[in-house]
Amino acid sequence: MSSKNQSIGYLPDERPPFLELFLFALQQIVVMFPATVLVALITGFHVSTTIFASGLATLTFLLVTGRKIPLYYGSSFSYIAAIASIMSAEAFSNYSLNDKISVAQFGIVMSGFVSIFAGAIIRKSGKAAIEKVLPPTVTGSIAIIIGLSLASNAMTNAASHPEVAADQAGLAGNLAWVIALITLISTILYSVYLKGKLSQLPILFGLFTGYIVAAILGAATGIPFINLHTVESAGIFNLPVFTLPKPSMAAVAAIMPIAIATIPESTAHVYQLHIYVNDLAKKKGSKRYDIDDKLGLNLIGDGIGDIVSGFIGGPAGTNYGENISTMALSKIFSVPVLIAAAIITMVISCFTPLINAVYSIPTAVIGGLSIYLFGIIAAQGITIMMDRKVDMFKSKNLAVIAVILIIGLGGSFGFEGGMIPMFGIQFPAIASAAVFGIVLNLLLSFADKDITSTEE
Repeated sequence: MSSKNQSIGYLPDERPPFLELFLFALQQIVVMFPATVLVALITGFHVSTTIFASGLATLTFLLVTGRKIPLYYGSSFSYIAAIASIMSAEAFSNYSLNDKISVAQFGIVMSGFVSIFAGAIIRKSGKAAIEKVLPPTVTGSIAIIIGLSLASNAMTNAASHPEVAADQAGLAGNLAWVIALITLISTILYSVYLKGKLSQLPILFGLFTGYIVAAILGAATGIPFINLHTVESAGIFNLPVFTLPKPSMAAVAAIMPIAIATIPESTAHVYQLHIYVNDLAKKKGSKRYDIDDKLGLNLIGDGIGDIVSGFIGGPAGTNYGENISTMALSKIFSVPVLIAAAIITMVISCFTPLINAVYSIPTAVIGGLSIYLFGIIAAQGITIMMDRKVDMFKSKNLAVIAVILIIGLGGSFGFEGGMIPMFGIQFPAIASAAVFGIVLNLLLSFADKDITSTEE
């Protein structure tokens, strides 16, 4: 790839022309939509409300952070078990669905204050103190396990097909793999070989390619890979179902602590973003963007996003690694693009045909895209450690990295729902890996006089 092509892209404070901005925004929506909707389906929250809350929380985050941090806010998998425990709790068995959501909302709103408090501490203590608690051995490893823990989702989505008669099941399964592999390979080829402006839309082009293949195979075999009537509604325009939080100490106890465990994940995303934005800035001869100095501001924005989402009936969330992967591939880090994506997402949530259009994307296509995107999230963790020159021959670094990887991945794949049963309590695998890694790093740092050096 030529240096000229490498310098093509948009930095956080740059705005593409309208048509490009619209297409780039659609690309961001495509990659966040499956995970955000899946969280709603698993937890029992209203899908349209969850989608609307994602857009509104993103807008809020971007405004709170002064449009300095180009990140998209979506529903977080880290909170699923905690929210589900409230939604299925015997104490609330007689509650209606909306009342159960209202109870969970209170815990989500309160979890936002945890992130805000942590962000305020980080802003006051400074970057050096954060380096001691969250060195690249921790944040890089967290990014790796986030990406790899999603590998199962990507592969099962790639193999997914609509319900068909028994005699067509084998064919449907094989065709799902054809669709997924064509989507994956075409997306990779687009990202590697497209030149100029076209090189900035590999995800969207890969999606369209997979969609067209699914439509052709569906027409030829009668297997309904594409369904434009997933959500039935009497009208075209329907506002999401908004509910208000209902105070509950049970929800606070179950959901609020999860916010502490998501801090390393959010920090890893900021470091990833910092590296890729400044790589583009260097190639374009532009100014340096000190995104890694805004860790505290990021957490404050994330917390306020949780409060906004929770207040109207959406799940707790975080900034999305999938969207960062898409920005890294397309070199589109423009905040105006994310603002447009947030607004379009909110519009989509109010129009049944638009929701159905997004729902019609075959799961196999999503799987093909996810194999690439989730792998990039993991690769970005390696990038963090390479960029910060982590000494991989140092026993302390190896210990921290090894423990985080095995607890995070072993817990994710070894136990149902990624919940590690220990001492009569169930702990989320990734959150447990993050907390254990942070504590281990601090314990091993007492004998390390140079914990803020570039070795770390």
